[in-house]
Amino acid sequence: MQVACVGGGPAGLYFAILMKLRDRGHGVTVYERNPAGVTYGWGVVLWEGTLARLEAGDPELARMVRQRSVRWAGQVLHVSGREPVRRVGEAFCIGRRELLDLLARRALALGVDVRFEQEVLDPAELASAELVVAADGAGSRVRRQGDRFGTEVATGRNRYLWLGTTKVFDCFTFGFAETEAGWIWIHAYAFDADTSTVVVETTPETWAGLGLEHLGAAESLALLEHIFSEQLEGHPLLASGGAEEILPWVRFRTLTNRTWHDGRTVLVGDAAHTTHFSIGSGTSLALEDATVLAETVDQNPDLARALEAYDTRRRAEIAGAQAQARLSARFFEDIGRYAGLAAPDLMLVLLARHSPLVHRLPPAAYCTLQRAAGEVPLLRWARGLVGRTANALLTR
Repeated sequence: MQVACVGGGPAGLYFAILMKLRDRGHGVTVYERNPAGVTYGWGVVLWEGTLARLEAGDPELARMVRQRSVRWAGQVLHVSGREPVRRVGEAFCIGRRELLDLLARRALALGVDVRFEQEVLDPAELASAELVVAADGAGSRVRRQGDRFGTEVATGRNRYLWLGTTKVFDCFTFGFAETEAGWIWIHAYAFDADTSTVVVETTPETWAGLGLEHLGAAESLALLEHIFSEQLEGHPLLASGGAEEILPWVRFRTLTNRTWHDGRTVLVGDAAHTTHFSIGSGTSLALEDATVLAETVDQNPDLARALEAYDTRRRAEIAGAQAQARLSARFFEDIGRYAGLAAPDLMLVLLARHSPLVHRLPPAAYCTLQRAAGEVPLLRWARGLVGRTANALLTR
């Protein structure tokens, strides 16, 4: 089979790898518009389940990813001026550039034709391909060729910004600070021995009140370093752009599609769906898309049936993740409802932000219910039943 993957991100490269592992006779070409080694972002999160699926699909790649990843054990809530609160939890983090380098090297070793600095402006350029995999991100040019997929985009309320820091966080850290303009917070985690990702998020009112829409990069970084001085412990914040630029604060765009395939073209990764960064699943879901697509294409000699099987299975699986992500995003958009809680209670609702109950009940009542449920088995069972029922309704 002749396969063209448009986009050299995790989904496109991993699908190319899996196709070659199944049959070296497949002709697989990956078209990436950026030069080799050039990408956006800092570090990405990979869950244990994702690494287990990588090991099942390509043990050699999984070994390399594990070796280059940083594992964090535990989660910390650090509200400025309050004692930090710790809870259990674990995941793996790796630099996005490092991950893409490993994927590209593995693909090239297996005989994939990886073409950097080659942008596909029109899918008609790929006339010889039997299968076109659109892995070119949320702004996918392939997907936007005609209204074939029923794309819808919902834009979130909060502003956020991806930064780095030389502070190496030993746990996944939620850092909150109250300013005269309102609350602002970070999601921070290490991804190598020297650097951590820091996602800064805030409401539009706080963003405007702090003047962040007008400040240059150097001024913005200095202000944020001052606000989060307790969490950063004197370490600087790092931005990708120049010091005179305005930092790229954006609002998250949740993307859905009515269908993920049309003719010989199929969507994977962010071209098919996006989930709010606060659940840390974007890269994992992209790799899982590639896994399922490779399985269905391999198992179905009829390509149309394979793509339909992939579409049906993955859209159903993603629906649950997107429902959780919407609740998580809503929690942070309503942060004023929760931020005044004592730190242990704030951590309680923060870790349960995917539950509809957090959004239905007054925060104090939810915390009381959680503590009672921990002591009374029947209440714990009832709480779980209500939560599962609500989640099922949300994902229909």
